[in-house]
Amino acid sequence: MKKKTVMLAVIALFLVSCGPAVKYSSAPTLPEIRSPSYPVAQYTIQTGDVLDIKFYYNPELNEQITVRPDGRISLQLAPEVMAAGLTPSALSGILNEKYGTELREPKVTVIVRSFGTQKIHVGGEVNRPGLINLAAPMTIIQSLSEAGWLKETARTNEVVVIRKDEKKKPLIFTVDLDKALDGTDLSQNVLLMPYDIVYVPRSPIADVNLWVDQYIRRNIPVPFGFGVGWTLNE
Repeated sequence: MKKKTVMLAVIALFLVSCGPAVKYSSAPTLPEIRSPSYPVAQYTIQTGDVLDIKFYYNPELNEQITVRPDGRISLQLAPEVMAAGLTPSALSGILNEKYGTELREPKVTVIVRSFGTQKIHVGGEVNRPGLINLAAPMTIIQSLSEAGWLKETARTNEVVVIRKDEKKKPLIFTVDLDKALDGTDLSQNVLLMPYDIVYVPRSPIADVNLWVDQYIRRNIPVPFGFGVGWTLNE
């Protein structure tokens, strides 16, 4: 009887050890969002950004222009337009209004060709953690390459990305890098936004709120995109 009891205990222990890894769950104030429906905040134009101004019906007016340190741009028929702090679509609307007095049917589109002084932070199980300049659109795989690629201890199926929303609250989602690398789900190779934080964990994160507080506040230099005063409970 004793041998049978011991055998059952051993089998139970074996089954538990073979179970799936425990994945972290976020606190109610910090919901987890998983790819591919990851949050994409509307980008706001910054000084130093290079913009393509495209005219659908009047291509001769197309321009590529850099946002000046004062946040303004100057176009042929619309001098001194404030661009910094606006989304590309908002700036397109303003330019459509301004060119409406000169053109019969203006249709202006603003495209951010390259970023000015934007950065992202890559940390965790990478060979060169730290800040990376985001001079042009960059995917998560490209960012990891810039960071010296992954260590052997990296947990590649649950790479964490932290992004701020318009109210500077953190939005968290995870990326299955394995699927991006083997081609089974290329949507996992997400396009990063300025001031995103990419963290490659070594093991599952049990308490997201605690981890965000410890990692961001203690390991990332303060002036980063989230800034002073960014709290988890706003």
